[in-house]
This record gives sequence, structure tokens and C-alpha cells, in this order.
Amino acid sequence: MSGITLGDRPSPRQAGGTSLFLRRWLANPLQMGSLVPSSPALGKKIAALIERGPDEVVVELGAGTGAISRALLDGGVPPERLVVVEIVPEMAEHLSRALPGVTVVQGDAFALADALPAALHGRIGTAICGIPLVLLPIERQRAFIDAVEAVAPGRGFLLYTYCVTSPLPWKALGLSARREAFTPFNLPPASVWRYRRDNAARHETPVQA
Repeated sequence: MSGITLGDRPSPRQAGGTSLFLRRWLANPLQMGSLVPSSPALGKKIAALIERGPDEVVVELGAGTGAISRALLDGGVPPERLVVVEIVPEMAEHLSRALPGVTVVQGDAFALADALPAALHGRIGTAICGIPLVLLPIERQRAFIDAVEAVAPGRGFLLYTYCVTSPLPWKALGLSARREAFTPFNLPPASVWRYRRDNAARHETPVQA
């Protein structure tokens, strides 16, 4: 996703990313989730929530045209510690050009054990999801959770969403849930939720919108 807010004048690279974003949204609205690209305000909120040890990486799933990726880099994640996964080949190619030094994987976030190099398994500090999971049936939501757990056991994931309340039925999925951030400056307003398998964070109290 590209990062443009009201009043910003996009650079040529951002403008190209926005054009790509709109083309992909028209081709598959359910895959993109929102017609409007994510804003820098949302990216800053997400970057502030990153948890990462010295030898761990940050993995972004469904990176789109790279708005959140750039915010993570601006927030202090070294390029060599950022891995972005994007299933759409055209977008993966765009990310490879737009994010020098970042590892770009053209692959399926629902099959992370196969998509990510084995050397990264167990070395993921934070996984960030930009996929509109709220639009998927619970079986697919459960498959996504299993995929993240396979490569980042016990770490859970951050999910940014435009829903007013939790986009996932966290109790039914055996998760703990906490709304970590909200920004009214995204269009539409967005929240960031942290989910973990209940046995990994059973003492967290869910935050309601």
C-alpha cells in the first residue's frame, strides 16, 4: 500500500505505487480490503508497536505497495531485518524496486513455512498483517493463525483494520486480543490489534473499541 494523506504531494515513486494499488483494487477488491491506501499516521502507530530482538526480523504480510514497509524503515527497523511477503507478482516486483535492502518474498501468507527461508523460522520478532482477514471465513482465519504460529510460535501478530471492533472472533479462534492503537487520521480511521494464541498470552485483557 502507498502512503498518501490529504494534502500530501506524492513523489513519482509514490504516485506509481498508488496507481498500482488502484489497479489491484479494481482487479480484486477483497484482496486489497480498502480503496484508500494506508496513511503515514497509521504506519507510525504500527512502527511504534514493533517487538524485535537483535537477531530477529520483522515480517510484513500483504505489504501491498509498501506504505507500512516504509514506515517501519523510518521507525528504525534496519532494511536487512525487514521481510515483506506479497502474493501478487506485480506488487512483489514493485516492492523489490521500492525497498532496497529489504527481503521481498513473492509468496502466500497462508503457507509461511514454505514461503519463508527455514533460517527465519523462530526468528520473527513481530509479524504484521495487512490482509483483510475480516472478510474471510473463520476456517481461513484459523489457517492464517496456524501459518504464523508455524514460523513465529507464541509471538502472535499485529493486524491493522478499518473495523470499529475486533475484526477477528478472537474467543472462537482461541486468541487473546488487545487493541494497541487507533488513528483517526487514516482514511478511513484505523485500529491496530495484537493477537496471540491464548496459551501464549492468556492474561491479556481485550480492549474494546
